[in-house]
Amino acid sequence: MEFSKEKIKQIKNLMVLAAFLVLAIIYSEKIFLAADFLVGILKPFIYGGAIAFILNIPMRLIEEKFLERWKGKMAKKLKRPLSMVFSIVLIVLVLSVAIGMVLPQMGSTVSEIGRKIPAFMEQMALGLEQLAEDNPILADWANGLEAMEVKWDEILENILYFLKNGAGNMLNSTFNMAGSIISGVVNMMIALVFALYILSQKERLSGQGRRIISAYLPVRAGDRILEICSLLYRNFSSFITGQCLEAVILGTMFVISMSIFHMPYALVVGVLIAVTALIPIVGAFIGCAVGAFLILINNPLQAFWFVVLFLVLQQIEGNLIYPKVVGNSVGLPSIWVLMAVSIGGSLFGVIGILLFIPLMSTCYALLRESVNRRNALKVKMPVLKERGQEGRP
Repeated sequence: MEFSKEKIKQIKNLMVLAAFLVLAIIYSEKIFLAADFLVGILKPFIYGGAIAFILNIPMRLIEEKFLERWKGKMAKKLKRPLSMVFSIVLIVLVLSVAIGMVLPQMGSTVSEIGRKIPAFMEQMALGLEQLAEDNPILADWANGLEAMEVKWDEILENILYFLKNGAGNMLNSTFNMAGSIISGVVNMMIALVFALYILSQKERLSGQGRRIISAYLPVRAGDRILEICSLLYRNFSSFITGQCLEAVILGTMFVISMSIFHMPYALVVGVLIAVTALIPIVGAFIGCAVGAFLILINNPLQAFWFVVLFLVLQQIEGNLIYPKVVGNSVGLPSIWVLMAVSIGGSLFGVIGILLFIPLMSTCYALLRESVNRRNALKVKMPVLKERGQEGRP
C-alpha cells in the first residue's frame, strides 16, 4: 500500500506532535517551573496590558462620543492624551468616592465599639457572677481553677524560647513583607507606564501585530486568528461593561430597599456593594460583611435583617439579573454564564471567574458558527447530488 506525499507529510507531523507531547509529559514539572518563572518576569507587563484594556473602554467612549467633533490638527493631537487623562480621573474618582464614603463610617464604627467595650465587659462580668450564683457547680469549678498551681518557670522558659527563635523569624517575615510591598509598588508603576504606552500607540501596535501575523502565517490562518482576536476583544469589553452595569443595578437595589426598611447607612452600603460587586458572584459578600458590621453597632437586630435582605437580593441578582445582564452583553445564555462562573471560580478563583465568562462566550460563538456551517453543508449536499444525477448545472 503506497502513501501519497501529502499523507506521508501528515504522518510525520503527527509523529513530531506525539514526540512533543511525550516530552512535555516527562518534563512537565520543569516546564511548569519555567512557565512560573517566565510569568513572574512578565507580571508587570501582563498587569499593564490588563490596565490598558480596562482604561481603553472609557477612553474609546470619550474619544468617539464626547471628542468626536475635534477635527483640527492640533485637536487630533490633544484628543488621545485628554481622553486618557479623563479615563484615569473617572476611575480614580469613582474609587475615591467609594473609599471616602466607607472608610469614615468604618472608623466611627470602630471608635464606637471601642467606647462600648468597657460597659460590655462590665455587663458580661455581672452576668457571669449571676450565672455562678444560680449554678453552684460552675462556682466550684471556677474555684478549682483558681486553686490550680501555675508553673511560672515553664511559662517563662517558653517565652524566652519564643524570643530567641520567634523574634528572628518575625524579623525575617517583616523584611520579606517589606520587600514584597516595594516590589509590588515597582511592578505597578511599570505596569501603569506600560499601559499608558499601549494606549497612546494602540493603532501602531495593532498594525505591527497584523503585519507579523501576515508575514509568518498563511492568509487563511492569519485571517482566522484576527477574527478570533476581534471576537475576544468584543466579548471582554462587553463583559466589563455588563459587569459595571450589573454592579450599579445591585447597588441601587440595596439603596432603595434599605431606605424603604429605614436601615442606616443605605447610601454608603449601596456604594460599597456596587464597588465590590465588580468581582463576579463573590464580591457582593464582602460588601455584605462590611455593611453588617456598620449596622451592627447601632442595632444588632437590624444587622440580622440586613443579612436576610442581602441573601434575598443576592438570589435575585445571581439567578435573574446577573445571567441576563452579563449574559446578554457577551451573547452567552444564562446557563452557560453560571457554568463559566462555577468552573472558573473552582479552577482559578476570582481571576478565573473574570476570565472564563468572556472566554466561554468566545468558544460558544465559534462552536455555534462551526455547527451552523456544517449543518448548512449537510443540507446542501443532497440538493447538489440530486442536481448531479439529473444532469443539471
